Amino acid sequence: MAEPGLRDLKKARTRRLIADTAARLFAEQGYEQVTVREIARAAEVAEQTVYNYFPTKEQLVTDREQQIQQQLDDLIRSRPVGTSPAAAIRDFVLQSVSAIRDTQPEIARGTLGYLAVISPAVNRLALELTDRQATALAAAIGETSPITPEIARLQGIALAGVFQIIISESGHRAREGQTPAEIADALRPQIENIVAELDRWLTR
Repeated sequence: MAEPGLRDLKKARTRRLIADTAARLFAEQGYEQVTVREIARAAEVAEQTVYNYFPTKEQLVTDREQQIQQQLDDLIRSRPVGTSPAAAIRDFVLQSVSAIRDTQPEIARGTLGYLAVISPAVNRLALELTDRQATALAAAIGETSPITPEIARLQGIALAGVFQIIISESGHRAREGQTPAEIADALRPQIENIVAELDRWLTR
């Protein structure tokens, strides 16, 4: 029997393979035109395997949502006393921007940001993702801060808005023909400034 660590590694690789294959096909053909069956065939896995990792086609576009949300939740809940929620997630946010430069050129137009610019259906998915993120962030903030639920909700919306800006800006820049490296370099100072402003606002 394979060791748990090896099994997890194989699962992670399969998940990444499926997600990258979907992004490549979305980039080539458009989100609406690609079926799960075609993704499975291109990834050389069974269609059921795709559904095991991604229960819906929509989750192939938002594949890192849960991972990102868990990281943000952990950072906010474990932040030192006196540290604002914005400061707590600052490094992770900037790392997310820097990671854009590692996007493979052939799948750059299959990412959430780009697809949201050209597809109303994916734009709806992006907005729904932001709303879920805002709700989760508000819960983490409200449970670790002496503020009212309304203010926690407002702060959650503000922090989720940072990621919405990253998604939107990266998509528009990709559509204009900028490379992943150019997008990352242009976005970093903008996002750094936004997080700094939020830190000043949220520091009590």
